Amino acid sequence: MGNYSTIMSQLQSLTPRYQVENLTNRFLGNRYVKSFTCWNQYTVMLYAQASGKDSLRDIQNSLAAHEHKLYHLGLKSVRRSTLCDANNKRDYRIYETLFYEMVKRCKDITPKHRFKFKNPLLLLDSTTIDLCLSLFDWAKFRTTKGAIKMHCLFDLSGQIPVFIHITDGKKHDVPIARSVLDIVPDSIYCWDRGYIDFKFLYSVQSKGAFFVTRAKDNLNYTSAGQHSDYQKNGVLSDKRITLAGFYQQQDYPKELRLVHYYDHETDKELTFITNNFILSAYTIAQIYKARWYIEVFFKWIKQNLKIKTFFGTSKNAVMSQIWIAMIYFILLAYIKYQSKYKYSLFYLHKIIRSTLMDRFHLIDLLNLDDRRLQKLKSCSAQHELALVYT
Repeated sequence: MGNYSTIMSQLQSLTPRYQVENLTNRFLGNRYVKSFTCWNQYTVMLYAQASGKDSLRDIQNSLAAHEHKLYHLGLKSVRRSTLCDANNKRDYRIYETLFYEMVKRCKDITPKHRFKFKNPLLLLDSTTIDLCLSLFDWAKFRTTKGAIKMHCLFDLSGQIPVFIHITDGKKHDVPIARSVLDIVPDSIYCWDRGYIDFKFLYSVQSKGAFFVTRAKDNLNYTSAGQHSDYQKNGVLSDKRITLAGFYQQQDYPKELRLVHYYDHETDKELTFITNNFILSAYTIAQIYKARWYIEVFFKWIKQNLKIKTFFGTSKNAVMSQIWIAMIYFILLAYIKYQSKYKYSLFYLHKIIRSTLMDRFHLIDLLNLDDRRLQKLKSCSAQHELALVYT
């Protein structure tokens, strides 16, 4: 067991290095660099995400404690100033582009969503990351507050982000969705009421895709008749409507579907609006309920990844850290689906964090519980101690 490379080395090997080198050349990432290459920066920042380090000093000290194992990672000693300069100056688009390349690979092995229909189901939402304005003066949000906003398109199959766009905190969701979102025909998009803009919704309709969202309370419409009289599983009504306001009619001239639903779990009545007339009303309600997965994703990355505290204050340093955090999330998902790991990403992340610089085989760890894992680590520590004093 001691002959294996470290878990961190195996995690590093899951990243296609040739793509990193190609992107480094494309964005001149190693220009004027003597020793600390783009690959080295990526390795150290990936280590920081996987191990949960809080500062550059914390990263430096932790790597120094494992100095005799760094050759597995192609590293020597790492200085804070060197890493800081790399984060500030090396183009973050290297890691942004790498993220999308790794998403393509991960999507090939993700399972299908639990719904019976075959249409891709994509969830769209955004989350705000607060920043200290005095340190991050480029991210002004309000008079005394800084923030950036992460706009995310989340694929329910595999529960992974497939598109991320980062803006300052003042950007509204609809203009960003309208300008950067690539609508895929025959897909189903689900978002909350913040994205209701009938001109935008009609552009989704015109491109052959479907949407599901909550209707606003002040929706002005004219009923065009019942779509279905079937009322079961909480469905109160299902009807066709046309928008009644003059400007709304201009923005969305076709019929829409309005589903009125009672949620027994929350004891609330909800109204959904969609352009899909094929799926049952109950399925429409369940699609919107699945939107909660993107909220769970936002909560997960904020609690488990380093995207709220940053190692640098420049825009480039912040963006680099966020994109490498997202790459680490994709690596976790890739390991989970490639190995058919039956537990959650959180537990996988916990195992990797606790054994990151230990010499185990990653696959051997995936079926261990906490008790067996601690016993294995104890045996490994005794073995390494014996080697040191030999």
